[in-house]
Amino acid sequence: MNLKQLSKNLGLSQTTVSRALNGYPEVSEATRLRVRQAAEQFNYHPSTRAKGLATGKALAIGHVIPISTKHEMVNPIFGDFIAGAGEAYSRNGYEMILSIVDDASEEAIYRGLKSRRAVDGVVVHGPTLDDPRIPLLNSIDLPFVVHGRSSGATSPYAWLDVNNTRAFHRAASFLYDLGHRRIALINGLESMDFAHRRRAGYEATLHDNAIPIDPALMRSGEMTEEFGYQSTRDMLALKNPPTAIMTSSMISALGVRRAIESLGLVMGRDVSVVTHDDALSYLRNGGDIPIYTSTRSSVRDAGRQLAEMLLAEIANPTEQPQTRLLEAELMVGQSTGPAPTR
Repeated sequence: MNLKQLSKNLGLSQTTVSRALNGYPEVSEATRLRVRQAAEQFNYHPSTRAKGLATGKALAIGHVIPISTKHEMVNPIFGDFIAGAGEAYSRNGYEMILSIVDDASEEAIYRGLKSRRAVDGVVVHGPTLDDPRIPLLNSIDLPFVVHGRSSGATSPYAWLDVNNTRAFHRAASFLYDLGHRRIALINGLESMDFAHRRRAGYEATLHDNAIPIDPALMRSGEMTEEFGYQSTRDMLALKNPPTAIMTSSMISALGVRRAIESLGLVMGRDVSVVTHDDALSYLRNGGDIPIYTSTRSSVRDAGRQLAEMLLAEIANPTEQPQTRLLEAELMVGQSTGPAPTR
């Protein structure tokens, strides 16, 4: 059934029915209830485009992914984040527009989304230390929320982030309390703000306990299984290898474990491992007892919360940008134990 048929069935104009379904105050409560009951009875759902024309909004949220980071599309972390955000969009009658763009065209894409009124707001993924998208979006007045933070940003902006510094400081301190003094870090790309903050937390623990920072025990790169594997093999071949390894991703942690076992060692006995766990739907960290000791924070829940923040900003554009810092939980699993005696 379309709007014309529903209106004819109710004996009302299409304008009245549309306004009743979209919550306009000039429609009486009795008429609004009657229209909604009929819409449910005949399984009528107004199209997003029609609702947008009625409200003056696109009823869509943009997610722009540069080609240089298109691997995010197959990353289970991205998938869980989008699933969480999608729940909030759907509940509020919004759709999601996902755009894969050439890096050089990214600014033009944002400007085009704004000028065409194709979206009501955008989500910024993977912020760098000094991310140029933040001043751009502020200058064109396109509502946005950043998943993460950008340390170099000088203008106010809305963001939702995990307290990466505290999480990795706590995890490194846990390893120190187990007797580990040779603690390695396999991090993400340190041009990314989250990786910079995780390294700061790791280094703070070493500094607090008068342990010299050893560049030979630090790696930074794309968080793949192969990167975790090769980095671990290289460091375990050192004359004075690490007894514990911290890594920024469950995916790279799989490579860390493979490397440990390929050398005939046992994770948790010969080499302890701590990772960051985004509580992923399709990459579970064991059952009741986690396989990996981890700093855990649900990226799906983060997606839902961030989407709600953005929708609130769109509804109340004069409000100050919201910021939200989530704390990660340290989950002790089977991958850590006392430092071995060399």
